[in-house]
Parts: sequence; C-alpha cells; structure tokens
Amino acid sequence: MNPHAKLITILSLLAGTTITISSNHWMMAWTGLEINTLAIIPLIAKSHHPRAIEATIKYFLTQSAASALVLFSSMTNAWLTGQWDITQLNHPLPCLMLTTAIAIKLGLAPFHFWFPEVLQGSHLTTALLLSTLMKFPPLTLLLITSKSLNPALLTTLAITSMALGGWMGLNQTQTRKILAFSSISHLGWMALVVIYNPKLSLLAFLLYTVMTTAVFLSLNKIKVLKLSAMLISWTKTPTLNAALMLTLLSLAGLPPLTGFSPKWLIIQELTKQEMTPAATIAAMLSLLGLFFYLRLAYHSTITLPPNSSNHMKTWYTRKTPSTLTAILTSLSMS
Repeated sequence: MNPHAKLITILSLLAGTTITISSNHWMMAWTGLEINTLAIIPLIAKSHHPRAIEATIKYFLTQSAASALVLFSSMTNAWLTGQWDITQLNHPLPCLMLTTAIAIKLGLAPFHFWFPEVLQGSHLTTALLLSTLMKFPPLTLLLITSKSLNPALLTTLAITSMALGGWMGLNQTQTRKILAFSSISHLGWMALVVIYNPKLSLLAFLLYTVMTTAVFLSLNKIKVLKLSAMLISWTKTPTLNAALMLTLLSLAGLPPLTGFSPKWLIIQELTKQEMTPAATIAAMLSLLGLFFYLRLAYHSTITLPPNSSNHMKTWYTRKTPSTLTAILTSLSMS
C-alpha cells in the first residue's frame, strides 16, 4: 500500500474513533462509526487476494447493516422522546435496536459469524486493529447507554458469546480464527458486567487489548498463521515464544497472571449483584477458553526440528487435544 494512503487511513481511523467516543449527539457518533468502517476497508483488501476481497465484502455489508440500525434507533428515539442526546435513551424499542446494532458491530453471538471469516482473510496487523481499535467506539456507546439497556438481553448475549467463543475455538487450526473466537468470548465477559459496573468492563477491555496486541505482534514476528507452523518457531525465537506462552496463559485467566484479575473482579461484581448463577456459568465456560489457550501454549513451546516433515507437524497438531485432555484429567484427579 502507498505510504500516503496508509497514513490517511490510519489518521481516519484515529479521527473516527475520537469523534465517536467524544460525542454527545447521535449523528456525530454515527459519523465516527462510518469513518472507521470506510477507513479499515483498504487495509483489509490491500493484499488483493480473493480471500481478502471476500472478507472486505463481508465486513462492509455487516457493518453497513449495523450502522443503518444505529441510525434508525437514534431517529426512532428522537421521534419518540424529542432528544438526540446519547444519554437520553428511554424508550424500549430504540434500546432493543441499539443493543442489536452494537452486538453486530462487536461480534457478540449470535451476530458473530462475520468476525472469524473477516479476521481469517486479513493480515495479522489488520486483524489486530479489527480486534482492538475497531471494538472501542461501539463499546464506548455500550458503556454510555448501559443504564438504559435491557439487563436480561445483555446477559443472554454475553453468556451465548462466552459459550460459542469457547466451544467453536476448540477445533480450530488457524491462529487468526482462534484469536477471533477468543475475542468473542472476552467481549461476552465485558457485556456481562457493563450494566452493573461500566468501569470494570472498560478495565477488562484495556487489559484484553494489551494482551491481544502482544499475541498478534508476536505471531506476526515469527510469521505463524497455522498451529503446525508454531512447532518449529521455538528453535528460532525461544525468548519470544516463552513470552507468547505467558501471554496466552494470561488471556486464559490463569492466576497470578494479569488476565486473571478482570475475570475475578467480574465474578465478584456479579456475586454482589445477586447474579450467582450467571457468575457460575461464566466461570465454567472460561474452562473452554483455557483448553484452546493451553493448546496454543503447547504448540508454542514444543521443540521440533526446522526440517521436520509436514506429516510429523500434522501428527503433532492432531495429537494435541488428546494430550491436553490427558493432562487436564490427571490434574483433576490429583
């Protein structure tokens, strides 16, 4: 991509994000979301590969539908209440439409189908932007309007996202798809607590952004797109792979790593709000994510000679789930 075009694209991304997170008027917030959508499209399609073009079309159609729904919900709210202020969202119908629109933009289940496919067709640096920076404006709208949204609907979307994000990431062999389902699962944790403690949801997003950035940049450095390619990366960059393993375990939420603190605080907040069943379900569903994070960590630390055959790499990749199952079973029995 031309350096000047890349500079304009990045500045447009920053401008769109800034406009959305700093606006009080629905039209300005919608304008920022549209600038973001139009700015990221050249970055997704820059490789001119058919898979990238397919990902670009899927992203554009999905985000256009979500943006139209945001605009329609804001116009309906202005028609019913006479207010264009973002905080003045009082009618149930605009609240329902806005929740659906934000869920589509964030990739919450059951509106998550576009996200893994778009990430799979994008470069790792573009996938990083889609997983972090592009989530910030719609999450900000969710934080601002959290007091007006339906708690039962958000809880349902959050638990569904955690379940599907963990379950569908189990049998993936592509690192970008694994991280896509990881993002869906983490966004479920944020949506679960956003009504009761928006600051805690923001803290979880910031920590997720830091850890995901480290994972994406590490994978980009060692040029790994599939699990089988990770089997020979330890011999090339052992220090980076050790840091990658710790970051993956932190994303899984293992103590005493950083990723444990937001999950612990979210479960504690849900218990205070007398939502013990939701907290129990969330804690149990985090085990699904732990499984495929352990799988990634296993592949990042195993030592395989660089000249190993593809048959050996495939054998190790297929062998991993049974190996991890045996490890987890022995740990639970002990």
